[in-house]
Order: sequence, then C-alpha cells, then structure tokens
Amino acid sequence: MMNDWLNPAQRLGSLPPYVFARLDELKARAREQGLDLIDLGMGNPDGPTPEPVVEAAVTALRDSRNHGYPPFEGTASFRRTITEWYLRRYNVSLDPEGEALPLLGSKEGLTHLALAYINPGDLVLVPSPAYPAHFRGPLIAGAEIYPIVLKREQDWLIDLGSIPEDVARRARVLYFNYPSNPTAATAPREFFKDIVAFAQKYQILLVHDLCYAELAFDGYQPTSLLEIPGGKDIGVEFHTLSKTYNMAGWRVGFVVGNRHVIQGLRTLKTNLDYGIFAALQTAAETALNLPEHYLQAVQQRYITRRDFLIEGLAKLGWSVPKTRATMYLWVPCPPGIGSTDFALNVLEQTGVVLTPGNAFGSGGEGYVRVSLITDCDRLGEALQRWQKAGIHYGMGSTA
Repeated sequence: MMNDWLNPAQRLGSLPPYVFARLDELKARAREQGLDLIDLGMGNPDGPTPEPVVEAAVTALRDSRNHGYPPFEGTASFRRTITEWYLRRYNVSLDPEGEALPLLGSKEGLTHLALAYINPGDLVLVPSPAYPAHFRGPLIAGAEIYPIVLKREQDWLIDLGSIPEDVARRARVLYFNYPSNPTAATAPREFFKDIVAFAQKYQILLVHDLCYAELAFDGYQPTSLLEIPGGKDIGVEFHTLSKTYNMAGWRVGFVVGNRHVIQGLRTLKTNLDYGIFAALQTAAETALNLPEHYLQAVQQRYITRRDFLIEGLAKLGWSVPKTRATMYLWVPCPPGIGSTDFALNVLEQTGVVLTPGNAFGSGGEGYVRVSLITDCDRLGEALQRWQKAGIHYGMGSTA
C-alpha cells in the first residue's frame, strides 16, 4: 500500500488513462497468447527512414562539433531550412531568428505550449474528437476544457457558431487540426478565414496542428493557418517529421508563427530541456529537402492502402468516405456497440488492433480509427480474419 505522501500531484489525477498505453498492455497479453497481431492502432508509420536522411545523421554523428549541447532555439541552419520549406510549400515568409522553433516532436511542443500560455482555470476550446495532446496538455496546465463536439453531418468541421457567446469571450486558446487526426477530415480555405476572424474578434490564441501537411491525396493541398491574412498575428502552427518521413522515433518537429508566442514557449523549454541533438537536426534538414518524387511515393503508398481497405470494408457492409489526407480511416462501429467494446472484440477475436474513438474525447464515441500503417497483404489478412469471425457493420443490430 502506497503512503499518502507518495501520491502524485493532482494534475496527474485529472488525466484519463492514456489509451495507447492501455493498448500496449492488451497487445502484449495477446502476443503472450500466441496471437499474430496486425496493429492498425497507433499512427506509427511502417518502413525505414529515407536512406539520405540516415546517411546525413551518420555523417553528422561522426562530427564531434555536434556532440555538445545544441543551441536552445535549435541550430540556425535547421531554422533556416524550416522557413525555406514554408516559403516553398505555402509562399509564407518567416523569420528564422524568431518565428521558427525546433521541437522534440510536435507532441512535446503542443503540450508545453499549454504550460507556457494557460493558467489554472483558463478556458480552452478543443474539438472533440481530437488528438489527445490537444486536450491533455491544457488539462495538465489546469485548464477548463470546453469541448466543441464535431459531427459527421458537418464533415467533422468545427461549427464556430455553436460556441456560446459567453464561452467565446472567456476562451484563451483554441486548439485545432486539419487535416484531422483522428477523423481524416479536411477544412476548406474559407474555414481558416472564418476561424482567424473568430480568434481576432474574441482575442483567442489559435494553435493549429498541421502534422499531416504532406500526406494529402488526389491533388488536394492542405491550407496553412499562416497563409491566411492575420493568421500569424494570432496563431502558431505545429509540424512533425514523424509521419511523412518515417521518423517517428527520431522525435523531431517544429513550431512556426507568432514570434511572441514562440518566445514564450522557448523560455519554458530552456528550463525543461536542451533541445534536439544537433546531428538529428542536420538529418531533419535533409528530410525537408528531399526531392518531390519521394513525397509522391509516400502519398501513393497511402492512396493504395486507403482504396484497398475502403473497398474491403464495403464488402463487410461499411460505407467509408474516400479521405483526402492523413494515414487514417475513421470507421463507424456497428450499431449498438461502443467503441471500446468493438475494438476489444476485434482484438480478441482476430488479433487486429484498432483505436477506440473515445480515446480522442467523448465526441469520438461510436467510431474506431484505423491506421494505414501496413501493406495491402496484411490489410487483406485483417479483412479475411474479420470475415471469418463474422465481424461486419450490421453485426451489432442483430446482437
């Protein structure tokens, strides 16, 4: 029995169990039982990091000048590469001296931004469902969360008109994410104009997570918040190299935008970490400068998997819209089955791992997120197991 004086801080008590940690426990148990798992749970890209990136890291690793503490704000070379990438991609000019900050992955930055800008009791607007760091970071900071429930009928777009006037006036920060994890929804440019106008009216800091900027398909090009007039005045935008470049374990991301907000985050981080190992920053520069054909190959890989899985699910009774971005499908649970029960049933009966939608907030109940992180042979095996186990969209209505 643990002594009371060893209890953790109250801020940890405010956090719901982290679903991916729970999934890891269940996966370990299933493996012990001899199940051949097909893990479509976490957004952990399969395949190696591109060879030019690995080679750049190896060369930089051998350079002893990289072995000391890196600059708190990241190397000047990496910050310049980030701003050059933004200019190429979005025609957005940024100052590498104050409007770009490397991060230990975007999750770290999203969470630490909450600690830097949210006081206990501050009201924070967060869509539901949302990537967990968007609400867990504010919870750690002691925020009061106002969930903006997203709806399929509105294509999972934030309905700014649904936010009560008194809530909007109290709100300090709004986190959002398009292309979206978990719903894979995309937002038209007009939406970004509307959200900038909303934030300007109520003096709300916008935090946009653009980590799926380059996983876009069929000619679709995601919008950057910073492209919108006034966007940089009231917002920042986060990006990661984890998804596009198969660098999830490298922990490299960055934030760009309003220099005052970035300076606040930098000040916090100088008290918490020493930044990214300089050799990894050199490798990240190589990733952002890879030729276009690499990106096209990555996009085609996910297009092929998306189309294959949507077609296979259709044969089992599901109607899943064709996504225009991200590495996910947002799949409704069979009628009458909750997302946790459905995900657990599928795991136990077939060894296929899915993420229950309620892991992303109460607005995700009734759905599971399926990650396109394995090849079509394994996706086909997953579908065959479902068919053999009698898992189909109508199964809940006759249960």
